[in-house]
Amino acid sequence: MDYRIAIVNSSSFGQYFPEHLNRLKAIGEVVRVRVSGDAHGRELAEALKGFNVVIASVTPFFDAEFFEAKRDLLLLSRHGIGFNNVDVVAACAAGTLVTTVPPKVERDAVAEGAVATLMDIMRRVSDSHVAANEGRWADRASFIGSGLSGKTLGIVGCGNIGSRIVEILSRGFDMRVLACDPVQHEMWADVLGVEYVDIDTVVSQCDVLTLNADLNPSSFHIIGERELSLMKKGVYVVDNARADLIDQQAMLRALDDGTVAGLAIDVMHDEPPALDDPYFNHPKVLVTTHISAYTAECLHGMGEKCVGDVERYVRGEAPVNAKD
Repeated sequence: MDYRIAIVNSSSFGQYFPEHLNRLKAIGEVVRVRVSGDAHGRELAEALKGFNVVIASVTPFFDAEFFEAKRDLLLLSRHGIGFNNVDVVAACAAGTLVTTVPPKVERDAVAEGAVATLMDIMRRVSDSHVAANEGRWADRASFIGSGLSGKTLGIVGCGNIGSRIVEILSRGFDMRVLACDPVQHEMWADVLGVEYVDIDTVVSQCDVLTLNADLNPSSFHIIGERELSLMKKGVYVVDNARADLIDQQAMLRALDDGTVAGLAIDVMHDEPPALDDPYFNHPKVLVTTHISAYTAECLHGMGEKCVGDVERYVRGEAPVNAKD
């Protein structure tokens, strides 16, 4: 069989580890394809016409309409964790094998990324850096930050990545931890002193809130007007999971009235986002370009998994972490 492989919306795959791209080229033609972040359905199927293998980033949306129109797609390998942008049921019905990167590959990198951006906004690191570059050294007294040690961490979504954030912050900064998650690991929680509570308790008592939940109908806008109204003044929020865990308009109001002292966000509703997105250039918001997983170690592991998926498939072997 002839294989035509599309690398869709991934700016990192094969860029830093070209051996991954070369291994795919030994299998078939490889083309980078860039589509709109919200592309889906027949439009997306047309953009991928002639390709029977896809390696895909967090966008676009491979929905039921796409799979109805794209019956020749053999394998869709997610260059990341989770299936948020893939209708797995529709894929299976169309005969498409769908794979993803095992959660552990991204665990350390994404957790460390969340801690890094949280500390940036709390200690005004980026603001101070800009001032130094602009020669405003005398302004340093204006960059008074907030400390982490001994404060209360609230976490929504305490699975693979969230649990690692808890380990770093609870052990490293002696933080009290309140966790909201439908799946509770009591032995792990006992060791770290984590208290499982409801969402209202988390948002009303935390000094720092980190969002690490999957995006699904029950978690969409889980931080909205009501939850923000329960918070005490001066909470810091970090989100490197999914943008739509937060109601953006409600968050903007909370930033303006001082409820939220700072927001660090590594994920946007559309990627790339519109240049006039209200988070950009907001004095209390740190936006990063979805780089939480961007460590050399993590990108190498992700690439190895995706290439391995394709190699195993063409040999007639079952890929790891597959949905079929």
